[in-house]
Amino acid sequence: MSMITATTWVPRGFAAPFPTKYTFDEEEFKRIAELAKLQLDDANEDLEDAQKADDGGNGAEAMDEDAGSDDEAASKTLKSKADEDDDLKEYDLEHYDDDVEKDKEEGVGMGMGMFGNVKSLAYHDSNADDPYITMQENDDDDDDREELQILATDNMVLAAKIEDEVAHLEVYVYEDDSDNLYVHHDIMLPAIPLCVEWLDLPVGKTNAEKDSRANFVAVGTFDPDIEIWDLDTVDCMYPNAILGKGGEGAADKDKKKKKTKKSKKANDNYHVDAVLALAANKSHRNLLASSSADKTVKLWDLNTTKCAKSYTHHTDKVCALAWHPKESTVLLSGSYDRTVVAADMRAPDGKAPRWGVESDVESVRWDPHDPNFFYISTENGIIHYHDVRNAPSNPAASKPVWILQAHDESISSFDINPVIPGFMATGSTDKTVKLWNIQPTGPTMVVSRNLEVGKVFSTTFAPDEEVGFRLAVAGSKGTLQIWDTSTNAAVRRAFSNRVAPAEGEVKERLVRVEENDSESDSDEGEEDGDGEDKTGWESMDED
Repeated sequence: MSMITATTWVPRGFAAPFPTKYTFDEEEFKRIAELAKLQLDDANEDLEDAQKADDGGNGAEAMDEDAGSDDEAASKTLKSKADEDDDLKEYDLEHYDDDVEKDKEEGVGMGMGMFGNVKSLAYHDSNADDPYITMQENDDDDDDREELQILATDNMVLAAKIEDEVAHLEVYVYEDDSDNLYVHHDIMLPAIPLCVEWLDLPVGKTNAEKDSRANFVAVGTFDPDIEIWDLDTVDCMYPNAILGKGGEGAADKDKKKKKTKKSKKANDNYHVDAVLALAANKSHRNLLASSSADKTVKLWDLNTTKCAKSYTHHTDKVCALAWHPKESTVLLSGSYDRTVVAADMRAPDGKAPRWGVESDVESVRWDPHDPNFFYISTENGIIHYHDVRNAPSNPAASKPVWILQAHDESISSFDINPVIPGFMATGSTDKTVKLWNIQPTGPTMVVSRNLEVGKVFSTTFAPDEEVGFRLAVAGSKGTLQIWDTSTNAAVRRAFSNRVAPAEGEVKERLVRVEENDSESDSDEGEEDGDGEDKTGWESMDED
């Protein structure tokens, strides 16, 4: 079983032409050991708490049972020991030390006697002197370097994936000119990934200069810590930085030792539950917002990797975030408490404009072409379009500009095209992707497709002008599709002023990496249309 839970694009020109191989030196070993010890301490605390809870409830019964079964246990132990002695007799382990001492006297390294003829092995100072090695090391390095090359016209696409209970981030390279999509490298993750956010700022352990242009990614998972990785380094063993309790320094670790009991209660310093959404601030590049199932929103300073501020605007899980494209301190947050808040992060954690919806919020987006407006998608398959200037006094009295019943099931993802005004894509657990043309009178459906990715969990448009019509789609089947929507006939008609004219018939372009997936999907039908009489939206102006 495999599934892709989230995707995001890396703009062209940010990836290093030749990514570097990970270097494991003494300094890196110390850094990893320190971080790993913090995580081990947390795991030991959890184990101790569980054992105390278990002993408290079952201690008396266990003592009675142990007293009554001592004779039986002793008998089993003796029988097991006898069987074990018979099995090990052939290895003559009683004289193992004698063999080791003999090897030492003869000049063989400690413990190497078990390999028998090790003394007869030939050793060469250089691989070039070894007659059994025919390929030169430099040739391998050159080939690897060429395979890893990324061109300035390539896009990276990041896909958070769970496959056979193994969580990792797949880093794809998309070559638009040649319709080629392939996995460049992947990054192992500690838990099921839930969100990914691309960063153009170097964070944590890196040789890059502070505030320089970089190619990093932040990943939120079912674990409360946020991991940050360098996308230009392959085969990394550990993240460059960890935002959260697992990334605390020595001073914080000393404070933790003084605690008598581990607390899972929400606090101002780190998340204590799954990280559901991430949002990087494009104007203040060192700021990253995160939201969690612990009902808090946190603002991280990437220069210090510390939490700068924590907010409690919501009363349930906070699952969606979006920074205002112009007012760089205003953050939109959506929650399972069925409200959306537009809060100025400079203001105290108090009253902020709030809008209500009919069911759990799934996603939020600002309109990139008119930032006075924003979108909300919900579990009931509805899109709400609001004017931020018309904040209601009571969330229950929220009045959208229009609402759209886009799907019959949850809208698990949607995106607004950053290059083409009025172009929206929605993806649902009903396994369909729908494209919409948003006009002054409201949205009209352009096309509906089943792209055979299973339940759709992610739909994201490419960020660059040259590939503005490309849509990345992924879902419960674990496959990633890149759909050139400009090759669809209905899209070409709806956005004819933005699509280059073509001679003859245009063949629809879909690019994917084939996966070995045994999961069957009976819903393979598709429905195309030009949008006539398929609006499915209600204007609120009449009210």
